[in-house]
Amino acid sequence: MQTFLVVAGIVVAFGLGWAVGRGGRPPGQPVAPSNPVPVAPTSATPSFAEVVEEHPSGVVVAGRDGVITYRNAAAQAMSGTHVRVLLDEAVDRHVAAALSGSRSDEVLEMFGPPKVVFVVEARPMPEGGAVVFIEDISEQRRIDQVRTDFVANISHELKTPIGALSVLAETLEGETDPDTIERVVRRMMGEAERASRTIDDLTELSRIELSGEHEVEEVRVAEVVRGAVARVTELAAQRDICISTFGSTDGELTQAESLVIEGDRRQLVSAVGNLVENAVKYSGSGGLVQVHVREHGGWLEIAVIDQGVGIPQRDLDRIFERFYRVDRARSRDTGGTGLGLSIVRHVATNHRGEIDVTSNEGEGSTFVLRLPMRGKNLAGPVTNIDRPSPVTIEGVA
Repeated sequence: MQTFLVVAGIVVAFGLGWAVGRGGRPPGQPVAPSNPVPVAPTSATPSFAEVVEEHPSGVVVAGRDGVITYRNAAAQAMSGTHVRVLLDEAVDRHVAAALSGSRSDEVLEMFGPPKVVFVVEARPMPEGGAVVFIEDISEQRRIDQVRTDFVANISHELKTPIGALSVLAETLEGETDPDTIERVVRRMMGEAERASRTIDDLTELSRIELSGEHEVEEVRVAEVVRGAVARVTELAAQRDICISTFGSTDGELTQAESLVIEGDRRQLVSAVGNLVENAVKYSGSGGLVQVHVREHGGWLEIAVIDQGVGIPQRDLDRIFERFYRVDRARSRDTGGTGLGLSIVRHVATNHRGEIDVTSNEGEGSTFVLRLPMRGKNLAGPVTNIDRPSPVTIEGVA
């Protein structure tokens, strides 16, 4: 700390001395524009020490003997089970290098969770000792990775429909048979819709991944469910699928109407909508999809239950990966992009919740989106929910 105060004192003393010296010029002598008169510090002017203390980058000062004499608030806050230990080791290495007269820098990556990335730089001090700067670039790296993934994913996923469109267009060239033209045009329209859905889902996923600070407002759970169901009403009608919301009892409906959580309305509707859409797509004609809502142990639980094909146990751990498909042939038939469940997972993470799934092949699947209620401990333990009992009477839509 003494080293730091000495440096600060030299800077302030130099500024004051220069101001006093300039104050002795002859009256009326103009001040050159390139040499403005410095303003002496006042009680309202932050000191050099205060500026460093409030700086978002970590600053660590070591004396000539290598002993740490100062850490600003940001440096002290960079702590955790393994983060602080690894940072301290890096600081010690760079202090030693700076004391030998060398500048040094390093990118320190810790894979977490969550993954964090720091840039550590050390510089020798003119009067001896060393100063180390620590910058947290985790968010910058995350955004860069999202952008890179977006370009790579959209390039990869659009190759198939664009290639198919090219082949189909060549087929149409010179074709005169009306039936063939109609068949090929229908396929072209299908491939174009597939490309459009992929772009829409990738854009939605990237938007959710990039929104580190999403818009938070009070959201009525019943409105989220209704908005999600409205997105797939037409698809459900085409497949003759009945969607039952809030169960079959007035009590569950009353509770759902009264539940309010804090979150991003658009993201929540997107997440529940993807769960309901998946349930509809993978249910047989005439099937039933149920949406249950309840508050349980300080958590909001939205359960989407289908009686469809189910998911093999070997695939349960991977279904939330982007572009992962359990059955690629069936995904082509249903028009799935493989991004819906990845969107759900990111929405749950953004709201400090979780998504849980249980499934039996040939019997159906249950997805439960669990979100913390208002005023509850968001860091509390998360436990699984039992599969709700199926209902047989259509509820209130």
